[in-house]
Amino acid sequence: MAVGKSGRIVLEIEADDKEALHREIKMRGLTMKEWFLEKVDQDFPEITKKKKKKA
Repeated sequence: MAVGKSGRIVLEIEADDKEALHREIKMRGLTMKEWFLEKVDQDFPEITKKKKKKA
């Protein structure tokens, strides 16, 4: 899988899984981006800690 510098993340999953994921995330009142960044913060706090210190 290619790794670029654009700031975008692209991945392929089954269409049914994608629809279900979007539906569940929306029911939580989140966007896909918000949900993903929450998961990054939970699993890799050392990454997001750096950004929070700069702000």
